[in-house]
Amino acid sequence: MTPQETEMQEDYISRINKVFQFIDQNPDGDLSLEAVSQVACFSPFHFHRIFKTMTGETLNEYVTRHRLEKAASWLFHRKNIPVTEIALQNGFSSNSAFTRAFKKFYGVSPTAFRNQNPHRFSKIRQIESKNGQAYPSIEQYICVIENIKIWTKMNAKIEVREVPAMNLAYVSCIGHLNVENAYHTLLRWATPKGLLDKPGVRMVTIYHDSFKITHPDKVRISACMVLDQPEKTSGEIGLTTIESGKCIAGSYEITLDEFEKAWTGLFMWMNENGYKKADRNPFEIFYNNFREHPEGKCIVDFFIPIE
Repeated sequence: MTPQETEMQEDYISRINKVFQFIDQNPDGDLSLEAVSQVACFSPFHFHRIFKTMTGETLNEYVTRHRLEKAASWLFHRKNIPVTEIALQNGFSSNSAFTRAFKKFYGVSPTAFRNQNPHRFSKIRQIESKNGQAYPSIEQYICVIENIKIWTKMNAKIEVREVPAMNLAYVSCIGHLNVENAYHTLLRWATPKGLLDKPGVRMVTIYHDSFKITHPDKVRISACMVLDQPEKTSGEIGLTTIESGKCIAGSYEITLDEFEKAWTGLFMWMNENGYKKADRNPFEIFYNNFREHPEGKCIVDFFIPIE
């Protein structure tokens, strides 16, 4: 790729990142091709082609999926809000339109979805089922849940904390398999600036989607670095902020293959202790390089923002 092509691609990524932020902040707003292409400063025709190339979805497909998945998250975590209100606040014109779209996407009505345990609708579990593995029986499922509870008690220190605001540099990616490349891009930017040599440097992973609701290949994730002072960014590197607020924090020393279990246990702890997830993104803060750990473990805190 020539320097000119690289610069163009980085510019496109920067503009698409602005689109992601706009969609996140305006779920019930005008997200038509004409409106969103203006955010990216492209013509509708040009934007349509670029967005499809970079995300694998048309804008309409992405917006519809994003609205349905956010509504699904609300159904799980905000059980006091009526289905009709969830539909309207997430950009659907009516409850009937929402119900039709939701049932087509998830195979059940919003009410039935709300009444089920969230882990039954895990996109990871759906992939396993399609690969020939049957869903576990109720008895097996209860056994798994109990084992996760025991594992969480043994491996996590959980508390409710007030988390201060954090300014971050980030690289966003779509799909869990692309996180490592996103961090490599971030480190290539940070290294010549000497940011990795600063005391207390921390890496942060933000999850904009839930693996329980979104297919792993479509989960949007941001690889981030905490900044102690403003830095100039461009291209793929953006700036974002984690707002201050109350969070459930789980401290772990675990291997990479234990992350799903850790997140599941933390959300179970939240539900059992009567807390409600806030409409902010869960995130992780890392305190070591797992490759330098004698057992290949991450020393990491998981955070669920709560109301």
